Amino acid sequence: MKKIVVAGAGGFIGGHLVRKLKDLGNDVRGVDKKPMNQWYQVHEDVDNLVLDLTIKENCYTALNGYHQVFNLAADMGGMGFIENHKAECMLSVLINTHLLMAAKDLGIQRFFYASSACVYNGDKQKETDNPGLKESDAYPAQAEDGYGWEKLFSERMCRHFREDYGINTRVARFHNVYGPHGTWDGGREKAPAAMCRKVLEAELYGKDEINIWGDGEQTRSFMYITDCVEGILKIMYSDIIEPLNLGSSEMVSINELVDIVEKIGDIKLKRTYDLDAPKGVRGRNSDNTLILELMNWEPKLPLATGMKETYDWIRTQMVTGGVK
Repeated sequence: MKKIVVAGAGGFIGGHLVRKLKDLGNDVRGVDKKPMNQWYQVHEDVDNLVLDLTIKENCYTALNGYHQVFNLAADMGGMGFIENHKAECMLSVLINTHLLMAAKDLGIQRFFYASSACVYNGDKQKETDNPGLKESDAYPAQAEDGYGWEKLFSERMCRHFREDYGINTRVARFHNVYGPHGTWDGGREKAPAAMCRKVLEAELYGKDEINIWGDGEQTRSFMYITDCVEGILKIMYSDIIEPLNLGSSEMVSINELVDIVEKIGDIKLKRTYDLDAPKGVRGRNSDNTLILELMNWEPKLPLATGMKETYDWIRTQMVTGGVK
């Protein structure tokens, strides 16, 4: 049994990670700044704390008495959020900085940081036919403005706290995680959940069209939440000190993503395109060469399978008025 803190436990990935760590028999403390009635999952037998981790003293409170940390805490969302809240996204740097300072002073043994594919050089993401972003493509640095730069800086903080103070830091660069028990409405949702909601609005409310941000040809890869949690644990307890991609290599266009959801909903909609909406880079995919070489593993759940699970969960939320 390990004594583990999950920062960002009230969020989508954090909630799933807490569940897995508890199932493995660990003593878990979950920390998030949101009121607990806004957490996506609240688990029994977990020491749940409501703390704003941008405040240094709260980081010491959160880590005191525990031995390992998974830092998934950040102000973030889909492209519509991060393009319009750059300062807010960058303030998340306080969370990782203060958690690392507390980790050093309190003798934390291992520290995981959740980074993002938004750290990658934008010049390598201008074509839809993206061959996959290698870990080395983060430099020379030209990260996503705001959110991406905060992630890249925080990666470097982890590196230097490892080099200077001996903390076993591990970093994973997430590529578009999706699944149940996450945001599906309200402005912070990502493309998979947004497409499920829009198709469900047609199924449930009789709408006959779907609005797509951009021209629909922009490409991405999407990783299901169970693969994400498995990858987090593999990376955390490995000997690999360099940042690793954690994402599916199954790249699709946004139009193809809509095709998948329409098939799940057994419906065909008229498509309209908002060319002025936030749409991010033109093409992004995960090159999994390094994680396969070092760990003989990569995310494997097919997109269509994960989208069916996500669609069914969001449908239940929409019908029952569940949390968004």
